Amino acid sequence: MAGKRKTNPAGSTNTFRGDVLRVLGALKVATTDQIQRIGAPHLSFRHADKPTPSEQKTARTASHTGALSDMRKHGLAENGGSTETGDKLRNLTLKGLQAASYELQRPVTEMGSTARGAGSSGASHPMAVNETVIAMLRPKPNLAKLTKEPAEVQAAAQAAVDAPDGIGTIASYWTEVSLPATGTWNAPGKGGAQADIVLTAPEDQVPLLFIEVDNCHESAEELADKLEKYARFFRRKVKDTDGKERPMWRTRWTAPDTWSGDAAHPPVLLVFNRIGERNPNRTIPRLQELTRHLWQGERQKGGHHHYDGRIPIIATGLNQLREHGPAGPVFLRFGRDHKQPLREAIGNPRREAADARARQEAKAHQEAYQAQVRRAAQEQAAKKAAEREARRPVCTGCGARFTDERWAAAQVTDWGAPKDSHPHLCDDCKQRALTVERQAAGTQERQEPVRRGAEQLSFQCSPHRPVCTECGATFTDEQWKATERVGWGASPEPRPSLCEDCDRRYVTDLQQAWPDEHRHEEQGQAVPEQKAGGTWLSRFRR
Repeated sequence: MAGKRKTNPAGSTNTFRGDVLRVLGALKVATTDQIQRIGAPHLSFRHADKPTPSEQKTARTASHTGALSDMRKHGLAENGGSTETGDKLRNLTLKGLQAASYELQRPVTEMGSTARGAGSSGASHPMAVNETVIAMLRPKPNLAKLTKEPAEVQAAAQAAVDAPDGIGTIASYWTEVSLPATGTWNAPGKGGAQADIVLTAPEDQVPLLFIEVDNCHESAEELADKLEKYARFFRRKVKDTDGKERPMWRTRWTAPDTWSGDAAHPPVLLVFNRIGERNPNRTIPRLQELTRHLWQGERQKGGHHHYDGRIPIIATGLNQLREHGPAGPVFLRFGRDHKQPLREAIGNPRREAADARARQEAKAHQEAYQAQVRRAAQEQAAKKAAEREARRPVCTGCGARFTDERWAAAQVTDWGAPKDSHPHLCDDCKQRALTVERQAAGTQERQEPVRRGAEQLSFQCSPHRPVCTECGATFTDEQWKATERVGWGASPEPRPSLCEDCDRRYVTDLQQAWPDEHRHEEQGQAVPEQKAGGTWLSRFRR
């Protein structure tokens, strides 16, 4: 414990010293009260029992005051003068900025200056910038650290927690950022602007926002000149690491290619703090006319506007911002006649609505087209099904339509012959027909005698009845059957081309002409063929 006291005599902890580094690293210069309200907002609800606001303020800022004292001892922080109300200003040294870069996870080159001398004139503008950051942040107290506090303190803290959220964290904010129209980021040239605040909070739908704070000391013409410098910076292009030209601001900050569907420049928010002699209610209308060419969009048929190449310029008051926060309808975008929440003001709700309607109409059109295609397909399928049903065969036995399986089985083959033995009958009728055929075949087999070997003769009638080659008479049934060939052998008759009468005359004449040969013939020997030209054969040629 003694060692810690020697290192940090004021008894500060790492938590409070981290708060100081983060807040001063982002804001450059701030009071202890502002550091406490941002870094430890739960302390704002303690010490409510102190008799005066001054004593309450001293009590709730004591922890951060001790942290600043220890950090001065280590050469990280220093006093930077006083505000007009007498509050001490604090800022970081170069060593402190380097330490803050680790807390904020930023490159040291992007930490900016030490803001020495900011309090020489009361630091009214830096204080307004800090109050704008606090109003945008709306820090929420940690209720777990207030469990031992009275009920009324916990209720007040709960009301703060239930109020609309702010945007981002302290690490989302940069202050006093140079926007070089010429030169480089580290060595900006003449003609550029310097943004009071740069906000990057893509997690809260605010990817990039530039904020200008005016204490109502500047005229409309001076503000218009500053916005012209913003436009010049936004239009500037440089070569990126891939060799391609891009807007210079895109080489440092990540933001979508379009804002609400438009290829617009990043938006600029003007926050008016009414401590000067100028009335913003008269400054804003004049400023709108002077900068119309910077923010005015092109009206479309759907009633919305396109803001390609334009700067969304929004205005609000610091008191209204403190009361309602960024979610309140206190932001007036140039060119619109009503106030909106910040996210709607920097966007293009009408175009988003028009795009949503277009997408919905396209979706409905696509669904209608798909439904039409489905109906056409269904009608075509129904037509084909009806045509197929009209071609479906009908059983010639019972009149029932074939099933798909029976139809496929009864189809003819590629050679023109049906696959099935009964292609015109359904399954049931086919089975009955096969049963009848098997029974008929069994009965016929029992009735017919069985013939074996060479004794079995087959008789196949010729389709044409034979005619006698001698007299031309038609064969009788008995003669036709007797002269028919049997199997693969010859006809059983020796002269199958002659009728019975011509055959008898032939035999009689043969016996008279060759009585001895006739006896041999009767014994089964063949009669020798006679030479042509004999006198006995001439009568058979009549």
